Amino acid sequence: MVIDVLRATTTISWALKNGADSIQVFADLDLLKESAIKWQTEKRLMLGERGGKKIEGFDLGNSPLSVTKKVVDGKRLFMSTTNGTKSLRKVQNAKHLFAMGLPNRKAVAEKIISLKSENVLILGSGWEGSYSLEDSLAAGALASYLKENCDFEVNILNDELQAALALWDFWKNDILKCLKTATHGKRLTSLGDYEDDFKCCSELDCLDIVPAQVERGVIRAS
Repeated sequence: MVIDVLRATTTISWALKNGADSIQVFADLDLLKESAIKWQTEKRLMLGERGGKKIEGFDLGNSPLSVTKKVVDGKRLFMSTTNGTKSLRKVQNAKHLFAMGLPNRKAVAEKIISLKSENVLILGSGWEGSYSLEDSLAAGALASYLKENCDFEVNILNDELQAALALWDFWKNDILKCLKTATHGKRLTSLGDYEDDFKCCSELDCLDIVPAQVERGVIRAS
């Protein structure tokens, strides 16, 4: 399970909801371009972001608001971001790999419950290897849902997730404020007006999409 609330896994979830055929994720920009060029121009889009800013020459950045049905329907999205896509590539050998934001928390949790997985590993993408408040919040939100809705015992196996549960309990009634309080939230605010992005990323359980890896690096709606 990979989480990048601001904003990669939220954007992936909305892109699939709006009809994208698939999202292929990359850590390396050169590999992305090499792969994208093999696809028909009208059937592909390149999404890229570094440091919160859209990559020059790419079709889109990393905003969930940009992946509308008109823009992405039926297309393969080739995507690379500062943190989220790199995290997805790091764990690409997992038996089951999902991408989660707050909007599809319930959908992903229900998928996990249906699989009756013995172990669930949650990877918060953070910021360039460092802790992030918003990803820990979402990890806590997921763990909380699983604890409340599983018909079998859920054990929390490390202090990081215990802390994430406490974080969720503290902020669950003001998610938007938590995202803006986070370091990356402040970083985005310094770059421009991202108010609508914040609102989109802070919505809870409004999407029924489960983004799942179907082959290494390729994600489709499950």
